[in-house]
Amino acid sequence: MARLPRLNLPNVPQHIVQRGNNRQVTFVEPDDYVVYLEKLKYYAKEYEVKIHAFVLMTNHVHLLATPTTSNGVSKLIQSLGRYYVRYFNQTYKRTGTLWEGRFKSTLIDSDNYFLIVSRYIELNPVRAGMVAHPAEYTWSSYQHNGAGKVIELITEHDLYTRLGTNLENRQTQYRALFERDIPPYTLEEIKTATDKMWVLGSDKFKQQVEELSGRRASPLAKGGDRKSEAFLKSK
Repeated sequence: MARLPRLNLPNVPQHIVQRGNNRQVTFVEPDDYVVYLEKLKYYAKEYEVKIHAFVLMTNHVHLLATPTTSNGVSKLIQSLGRYYVRYFNQTYKRTGTLWEGRFKSTLIDSDNYFLIVSRYIELNPVRAGMVAHPAEYTWSSYQHNGAGKVIELITEHDLYTRLGTNLENRQTQYRALFERDIPPYTLEEIKTATDKMWVLGSDKFKQQVEELSGRRASPLAKGGDRKSEAFLKSK
């Protein structure tokens, strides 16, 4: 089956995941995380991509980003990936690939999913059993969004700024979101949409994406149209 083209629309947030090849470690020492974030900031500016949330795990990366062009995210990930592979191979005296062949991404329905996906990303170290609370993990945008540390890489999304009239209020309201667990079905919904590169959003949002992109936003129902009302009436 031919691979569907990647969905890219300007000014629509994306959840992006890039994993180490065969789940291999991609960050070893603190300097590795620092280098990656510095170059992420550099290429995000070069390709006009706004970074709203991130987490760097030991063998993969999550980003929540909004491109201003249709190819901004692809250019960012490609340039950053090439640079970091050279750095990693030189630092650890290795050769060959580091990342999986193709990064995963999904378009996000901001009104319904933006803040949930931001929490999903920053809660990764908690779900992995590395920390008890996202504030305890250094390499995450929670340090900016919830803990009060300014990270220049971060561009605050409108939905984040609407949480409060000033920075302190926004951070307080954002932290309060983490007092509620993300339901298991929502966790699975986010994971599946990203892994399969379908759209994460309402039916209306998916229809809008399909009209703008000319590509399906969600998988076809299994069994084709055999369960439709028209089919049953024809029997």
